[in-house]
Amino acid sequence: MPAARTSRSHRADGAQLLFGADADGIRAPGIKVHLAYNASHMKRELAPGLSIEKSQINGKGCFATDFFARRRKIAEYTGERIPDREAQRRAHRAKLRICDVDGVWSIDGSRGGNGTHYINHSCEPNAYVRTIYGHIVFFALRDIHPGDEITVDYEQTLHPDSKRCYCGAESCRGRINKILGV
Repeated sequence: MPAARTSRSHRADGAQLLFGADADGIRAPGIKVHLAYNASHMKRELAPGLSIEKSQINGKGCFATDFFARRRKIAEYTGERIPDREAQRRAHRAKLRICDVDGVWSIDGSRGGNGTHYINHSCEPNAYVRTIYGHIVFFALRDIHPGDEITVDYEQTLHPDSKRCYCGAESCRGRINKILGV
């Protein structure tokens, strides 16, 4: 009997499905294995009006290339949708790019994101986040001009409460997480 072969099918989110196939290339029913993909090899498509550049706050940042008026949508946070249990497992990373959606699901922007995962924390942000029908959306807190780095107050993250903040704002609280009751 000839050896089995495999074929790959690419999904819209960039992940691959691996299907078992016999020697004639006929897919074996019921055999699907989800493969992880290497996001660093994927070409990122940035959300309109955004660019990724070196940040004075931390590493790379997300910058406006267009004008965003106060209270206007900037972009939606995109990436791999994962259960919160998986988000907790991935929380050991030095660079976290995970946003909670609803206490059950999270989005890992480092996998298939649109650049919004480079939005850095600031204690004096120029943007804010809202979850709308399961979608994480960034809005301008004030007018944002081309060249401005887009920032939000992370408030609560998977980082330890001791994680230092380097935003440089006059009102910087010294740490990323906002400690409740303080």
